Amino acid sequence: MIDYIQLFKDRNLFNQCTNDEELNALLNKKKITFYIGFDATADALHAGSLVQLRAIKSLIKHGHKAIILLGGGTTKIGDPSGKDSARRILNYKEIENNINNFKKIFEHYFREHKDKIIFINNDDWLSNLNYIELLRDLGSHLSINRMLTFESVKERLKREQSLSFLEFNYMILQSYDFLHLNKNHDCELQIGGSDQWGNIVLGMEIISKINKKNAFGLTTPLLTTSTGKKMGKTEQGAVWIDSNKYSSYDFYQYWRNVDDSDVKKLLLIFSDLEKEEINKITSEDINVAKKKLAYLVTADCHSEESANEAENKAISIFEKNNFDNIDVIEFKSKSDIKIFEAITSQNLVSSKSEAKRLIEGGAVKLDDVQIKDINKLITSEDNGKILKIGKKKLFKLKFN
Repeated sequence: MIDYIQLFKDRNLFNQCTNDEELNALLNKKKITFYIGFDATADALHAGSLVQLRAIKSLIKHGHKAIILLGGGTTKIGDPSGKDSARRILNYKEIENNINNFKKIFEHYFREHKDKIIFINNDDWLSNLNYIELLRDLGSHLSINRMLTFESVKERLKREQSLSFLEFNYMILQSYDFLHLNKNHDCELQIGGSDQWGNIVLGMEIISKINKKNAFGLTTPLLTTSTGKKMGKTEQGAVWIDSNKYSSYDFYQYWRNVDDSDVKKLLLIFSDLEKEEINKITSEDINVAKKKLAYLVTADCHSEESANEAENKAISIFEKNNFDNIDVIEFKSKSDIKIFEAITSQNLVSSKSEAKRLIEGGAVKLDDVQIKDINKLITSEDNGKILKIGKKKLFKLKFN
């Protein structure tokens, strides 16, 4: 008998769940169908979503089947959970493009488990939903008093930040999703991030009242550092899982450079290594452990080939001081350019304010010479020099 709840806790994939003993018994009794939803608010997934993806893998490896619900319908509304303000409303074409990209990312990530995953778009039923019918079927089972107790709503109201009627309806639609999947696909468990707890519980209550069935919910924690800071951001912005948006080398470097105190937790989440082995490598040599983490996450999200290339490139640059293989940024030979403009025009950092902060803070060097003047000119005489931003980002200058 597998203690699934303890398994999730041991791998830092557990935040809270409903009726843990009953859920454990169900997961051991039969192979169930569970679901997790992803709204297509961007054209790719960032590193924070990896916790949910690992949770999916944990269950499908034990024979359970996953529905990945692509939120074509709910993306049109906007989820207030964990948000300080309403998110931008996307047009339908943007949503469609984002969903297509999401599906490609999921298909690649679950490439070894395709038979355990099905994709469903909630736009298939939400867009055709009759409002009067929705009110008639769900209205009498929904308590406004109850909905106002959910943290996602309470926090916005507490801070006197606007919560539109459009957003308030989101939790109703998510509950309807769970109801629909329970009725039509025998889906008994919804997994989500910790900010989805209220929405999941509401869906369970609706299933109990309308479908007369028991359903379950489980949430995963946010991906944070040991200090509580959200992970998945760099000077350049979000750390995207998609290699088309974030190179395998940069992805590898992100995980290679996490804080020492976070390595053990991250190896538990993002690897299949046994706890004893993780304890051993993190206690013996933390840099070896960080390389292992970076390699495994990159191989998992991109490919083993990409992970090998990224690792070899990092070894060549930082251990052998060989700069032949670093990225090149090109400029026109007759155009002098300010260091500030060179960094921002090439999108080497996320914003102009970030570039200014890094330069004035002494984090930018040209051939190991520190530059603190944002107006410092780079000229054709600097051709072939190494531009270093922070500790680990290096570029070779090339003037054509």
